[in-house]
Amino acid sequence: MVKTFGRGRRAHESYRRAAADFGTSYADWVRPMLTLEAVSTMAVGAPVVGLVGTAGAVWFAAEGWVTPVEALTGILVGLVVPTTITALGFGAANRRTAAAAALRIHDLLATPELPVSAAPRTPQGNRVEFDDVRFGYSDDAEVLRGVSLTCEPGTVTALVGPSGAGKSTLATLLPRFHDVTGGAVRIGGVDVREIDPAALHRHVGFVLQEVQLVHGTVADNVRLGRPSASGAEIEAACRAAHVHDRITALPQGYDTLDARLSGGEAQRVSIARALLADTPVLVLDEATAFADPESEAAIQDALSTLATGRTVLVVAHRLTTVTAADRIVVLDGGRVAESGAHPSLLAAGGRYARLWESQ
Repeated sequence: MVKTFGRGRRAHESYRRAAADFGTSYADWVRPMLTLEAVSTMAVGAPVVGLVGTAGAVWFAAEGWVTPVEALTGILVGLVVPTTITALGFGAANRRTAAAAALRIHDLLATPELPVSAAPRTPQGNRVEFDDVRFGYSDDAEVLRGVSLTCEPGTVTALVGPSGAGKSTLATLLPRFHDVTGGAVRIGGVDVREIDPAALHRHVGFVLQEVQLVHGTVADNVRLGRPSASGAEIEAACRAAHVHDRITALPQGYDTLDARLSGGEAQRVSIARALLADTPVLVLDEATAFADPESEAAIQDALSTLATGRTVLVVAHRLTTVTAADRIVVLDGGRVAESGAHPSLLAAGGRYARLWESQ
């Protein structure tokens, strides 16, 4: 854009100046340490140690303090010292790196598993209820403070609000990525903690803001939604997600390994997974967050196909994407501030109306 208007040099000058200033300040900061390191390295370097050791050995032998054999032995021992010090230095750095990695693995393995019910129950229907839900990632920081709302089958419920209001956190409680610290989340009248995890993920599908493509082919990534799916079923899901043409343009098509896809294309692959899984309850967490305008239009068409006939919970930052939702719930400070359809919320002149104005 700046190049189009002939402003390239001026637009980049501030970056060049900042980079030069940083380089100068960094060099001034590390120069004393580099000088000390260079002197230390030279002092224990094999050539210096060898030269000093040889001069000392010749002097000592000439004075008769040591025999030539003892002098030679001293030189050889002295030459081993620099190599040993260097090895110990690198070894210490490697041990620190390994200790940090081991600590991260330990912390991961120490994370408690979510308990599985000994007598799992089956949801009776697709009605979703959040009943006085409270949740915090730590004991001293509560994110949700008594959220209650109901998502009826066949409807779209949108969660909106300022950043940090708890929208994404509430959505991730439905597929049980975390357990509530108070209240309950129910599907079909059954608490998600009482549903077998495999059954829960057959019931709840999700398209999250952070799309993850696993190592494997494009078909493998789509098949995550249903491992037993045939090639025709995978292609049908990708056509519905408006990503089939992009996949066929890849070098090996659906068999392309670790395909390089844009954010919007990867998002549509994620939608194809959800279509293939064909779950009756669906969570969409800002599914167009990383899409350019053209990709966003394709994603919106794919989401319309995906949402048909399902109980859908949508997390949205851009209010224009959810104006047609059956119900919009405004979260603020971990609580439900407002709830209703787009026209009624605008007419109320509350938090939603102010958010709408700001956007």
